[in-house]
Amino acid sequence: MAGENVMELARPGFQDEEDEDDLDETLAERLWGLTEMFPAPVQKLIETSFNMSFSALKAGYSLGRVALWVAASSSAILVLPVVFESERAQQQQQELQQQRQILLGPSAAMPGGGGQNMLPGMGMMPPGMATAK
Repeated sequence: MAGENVMELARPGFQDEEDEDDLDETLAERLWGLTEMFPAPVQKLIETSFNMSFSALKAGYSLGRVALWVAASSSAILVLPVVFESERAQQQQQELQQQRQILLGPSAAMPGGGGQNMLPGMGMMPPGMATAK
């Protein structure tokens, strides 16, 4: 006898009458039906708190967008000129080193590297004076 019930449940197409009623109901309808078990003041409190939370979330999102815009535009106005100016100064220094290297030779490009052949008022020592000490 117990084996007959198991076989009957295992048959495809077998459903209880309760299962058929449950399939007709959507999740939204079930949730809406659950709200009927709460009294009206509790429903109103939940609705108000949900609306306030949603409004606060919208305001926070809007404030975040504005704050991000202010931070990005301020950094573009205040920081980028400093970065560009330092890059320009570094490029000028490299050009000066290249010019010095072309005019005075490879040892002059290094600061302090070509100082032994230099006189205080002149660019380079004459060739005969470098050997006479």
